[in-house]
Amino acid sequence: MDSILDRPTEFCGIVGIYGDENASFSSYLSLHALQHRGQESAGIAVSDGQTVRKHLGMGLVSDVFSEQDLQKLKGHIAIGHNRYSTTGASAELNIQPIVVRYKDGELGIGHNGNLTNSQTLRRKLEARGSIFQTTSDSEVILHLVAKSLEESLIDSIKDAVRQIEGAFSLVFLTRDKLIVVRDPYGFRPLALGKMGNSYVVASETTAFDLLGAEYIRDVEKGEMIVFDEQGMHVFHPFPRCEAAHCVFEFVYFSRPDSRIFGEYVDKTRRKLGKNLALENDVEADIVISVPDSSNTTALGFSARSSLKYEIGLIRNHYIGRTFIKPTQKTRASSVKLKFNTVGGVLKDRRVVIVDDSIVRGTTLKKLVQTIREAGAREVHLRISSPPIKNPCFYGMNFPTHEELIANQRSVDEICEYLGADSLKYLSIKGMIDSMPADQGQGYCTACFSGIYPLKVKDLEEK
Repeated sequence: MDSILDRPTEFCGIVGIYGDENASFSSYLSLHALQHRGQESAGIAVSDGQTVRKHLGMGLVSDVFSEQDLQKLKGHIAIGHNRYSTTGASAELNIQPIVVRYKDGELGIGHNGNLTNSQTLRRKLEARGSIFQTTSDSEVILHLVAKSLEESLIDSIKDAVRQIEGAFSLVFLTRDKLIVVRDPYGFRPLALGKMGNSYVVASETTAFDLLGAEYIRDVEKGEMIVFDEQGMHVFHPFPRCEAAHCVFEFVYFSRPDSRIFGEYVDKTRRKLGKNLALENDVEADIVISVPDSSNTTALGFSARSSLKYEIGLIRNHYIGRTFIKPTQKTRASSVKLKFNTVGGVLKDRRVVIVDDSIVRGTTLKKLVQTIREAGAREVHLRISSPPIKNPCFYGMNFPTHEELIANQRSVDEICEYLGADSLKYLSIKGMIDSMPADQGQGYCTACFSGIYPLKVKDLEEK
């Protein structure tokens, strides 16, 4: 989206490092591991205990940072951020971390999520004289910190985060501290690890694997952690709430080798595939996935259905993820470059395509056509999530009803539009039954069910 009226948000990857003399390089590696969470821009801010420095840029992590750039970022504390815009301008002014200077010194922020009351707060802050430099809702948090009447920075941040609503995993950087906050619903994943005598936090544990860090635990929902010379200090500034973890993290967004919400993504996706096969039997010859996010889901489907799993599509990994391109025009052109068929596998076969979700239908329509052109006799679509009928206000990239094909058409109409022989979705029950057993009631399914765990104040006050 291009307009500030569409609730500027980011769905991103964040990292925080404390106590590592090579904090900038560790952040750089972590952002590589989180590249799938945002491909439009990247940034790192560091502190050596005296001065905060930053380097930001548009593009992939490898495009933004050179060895010389990292050498200039000297310090033992760092925060890093990958971004893709869901709404708001995809422009340099919105690159994070945002670093500002205010009465108590320099303060940087990186944010994964979306505030549901950011526009309401922005209007109030502007009425009190605040001047905003970006269209990002993350900047609202910095203004709240700066205007807090609390005496210490820690108390000012507590004061600020108690005023915001929605999905937020936050990393703050000061001259001598790393501060981490996760919203009381736990919408977005955030993990805590240790690397020698250093601490690291990241959106997904794949960052730990690359660094050689040990996973300790998830940052708890509603938890605030401060890292400084005295060690790690834990606070709980929010009232307790029932968890509302984003189920779409398991369905699509997180890497299969990550551990989020206490469970490995690969394991959960295999369960999704098995339940999909259990609910939706089909006579076919082979099962293929839409690489890469549905690979292990298709393996689960194959195991339960006894249909042979084949590699029928090859992905060009030098093309960005279709779902997170910022405009529909870009998405459509990307599909043609992104996938190629393995003709010998598909010719004269009845093919089941397992995919994780259908948002707009752009990719699947073209893929069905391409697979038929490769000689497939039948093409059956099996989707490992329910129809997405409702907008997400907590950070995912489908904010309007008009963008959602399942909101506009029936399943049969979608099947006809996509050109498939059949189309079946996993039920909401089947999806929830696939989630980690001890957290089955702790997931946000609003985009599927229309049941929102948190009101959207910006919509109510329009």
